[in-house]
Amino acid sequence: MPVDSNPALLSLLGLRLKGFAEAQVVSDLVGIDVDTVTAELTKAAESELTSYRDGRRTGWTLMPAGRAEIERLASIELDEVGCRELAQSTYETFLELNGQMLQTCTDWQVKDIDANLLNDHTDADYDAGVIADLVKLDSAVQPLCAQLAGELSRFGIYGPRFTAALDKVHAGETKWFTGPIIESHHTVWFEFHEDLLATLGIDRASEGNHG
Repeated sequence: MPVDSNPALLSLLGLRLKGFAEAQVVSDLVGIDVDTVTAELTKAAESELTSYRDGRRTGWTLMPAGRAEIERLASIELDEVGCRELAQSTYETFLELNGQMLQTCTDWQVKDIDANLLNDHTDADYDAGVIADLVKLDSAVQPLCAQLAGELSRFGIYGPRFTAALDKVHAGETKWFTGPIIESHHTVWFEFHEDLLATLGIDRASEGNHG
């Protein structure tokens, strides 16, 4: 039976994944009610783990101490559940896929780098080939999400989000491949990557490939 993470970790982690967000956005992502998220982020602000900005753009942001607190809580969780080795092996396998994903996203956006030829998505055969590569990557990353979700329920959010984005790409909605802000396949990939980094306390800048 997978373990549910505590609300403090979920709230801080959801904010880390989104970067800057209202409590409702975090709530929708991590699957706990918005009142609980608001209470946790407000409590965290008292310890300077988070900060709320009210102005033209309003929302919560994570402070450096908040990032450290996520890693502390996640480390405790890994040891309590006994799945640190699984998380590490999942991360290492993910990294092997990450470079392929970066290339696939580049192929989706640019048909010929040397000629600076962008992909305008008018070549159906070209797009079909790149989508086929994405399907292979999706098939490879889904088991990674599932095996972690079998131990920590918070990882259960990724598989369905990958599927939803891929379904939209198949339906011809090209922005759902790499589009920013929306829940595109690349956005979900980035967040899964960030979750693994936070869980294991790894600095993204130390990696050779960034998602």
